[in-house]
Amino acid sequence: MDEKKNFAFGRMNYILLAIGMVIIIAGLILMSGSGSSEEAFNPDIFSARRIKLAPIVSFVGFIFMMYGIMYKKKDKEEQS
Repeated sequence: MDEKKNFAFGRMNYILLAIGMVIIIAGLILMSGSGSSEEAFNPDIFSARRIKLAPIVSFVGFIFMMYGIMYKKKDKEEQS
């Protein structure tokens, strides 16, 4: 009865994936805001937060998600 189920991802993988998802959502929130309309131009659509910071944050989140997918726990016998 000491059978261990082999899942594709371990607990740490899911934690890393969740952190990556939170980072991506934070980047998307940074990108959000009001846009321009036909009546008025909103210069905030070209702000550094929306053009530089938010895409970088989202990209870091996607990289973190890839790391979370590829993360593999080191076995004790491999360390010896």
